[in-house]
Amino acid sequence: MSRRAGIVDKRRQRGVAIITAMLLTALAITIVASLFWQQQVQVRSMENQRLQLQTKWILRGALDWARLILREDKRYSSVDHMGEPWAVTLADTRLDDYIEKSPIGGDSTDASLSGNIVDAQARYNLCNLARNGMVDPIELAILRRLLINLNQKPELAERIAAMVVASSGGSTAAGTSTTSSSTSTTSSTSSTTSTGTSAGNVEPTLMPMTQIDDLLAVPGLSVEVRDRLQDHVAFLPVSPTKINVNTASPEVLAAVMPLLSMADARALVLQRDRAYFKNIADFKARMHGKAVTLSDSIATETDFFFVVGRVKLDRASLQTLALLQRNINTSTVVWVREN
Repeated sequence: MSRRAGIVDKRRQRGVAIITAMLLTALAITIVASLFWQQQVQVRSMENQRLQLQTKWILRGALDWARLILREDKRYSSVDHMGEPWAVTLADTRLDDYIEKSPIGGDSTDASLSGNIVDAQARYNLCNLARNGMVDPIELAILRRLLINLNQKPELAERIAAMVVASSGGSTAAGTSTTSSSTSTTSSTSSTTSTGTSAGNVEPTLMPMTQIDDLLAVPGLSVEVRDRLQDHVAFLPVSPTKINVNTASPEVLAAVMPLLSMADARALVLQRDRAYFKNIADFKARMHGKAVTLSDSIATETDFFFVVGRVKLDRASLQTLALLQRNINTSTVVWVREN
């Protein structure tokens, strides 16, 4: 009986040893798999960082190329129109032959670049609304007409103008100058905590408006209204700026010239597509004596341009929007925004 008990006990020990060995093996496999997974995550992270850096370098090169195109155009031409090289859209272009072809992980390289240059002065400069620290009534009337042409509520013009002037540190009242008391209040609000005036009113300091998305801070202005406005308005760092009649939309043209109807503005755009306006005198001559009040806000040349760039590199993709200011000798990057 003792002999049988000994045999059973040995078998039990062997079973426990086998189970222990299997558990240890499973634990070791789990640890090794975890280490391999962490290594794979680190490799993937390094690859993603490499791809993001490459996309940024590609877009930086594209931006430099756009600056060169605009600088050369300024050197040989004093008129900007849609028939010039800068206005040609860059279609989706393969870049496989110009970048590194051995990506980590053995994935096939898929790289492409596209983009375009847009005349920023084809759009109404909302910064024109603020002049000498107050709302310019002439510019306010232009914005109201533009909103009407775009089938939007014209009363939004007053709200937008008030926000633009307030963000520039001026008075929100049209045709009134900033008083000394409001000046002192503005200086006092430069601290982190806003300080009230003698009457106890709190005037918080607003950041300057530079992007179209800043319009969403205007009371009553929805995302849909912003989307409708974004191709027709802009915030430019210099004001006032003129509208380029060779590139502006019919809605903008009809806004800056009060007696120009939308039908005449569309006909004007069709006419310039066949032959651009060489100068303002040429523009006046081709109006054929129509009773249209010509505004001082029009020109045939441009100093500001938007550059849109889109690049795709394997899993990474990046889109940039840059504002360039051009003069005879160079083109300066005002700001760059990445999405």
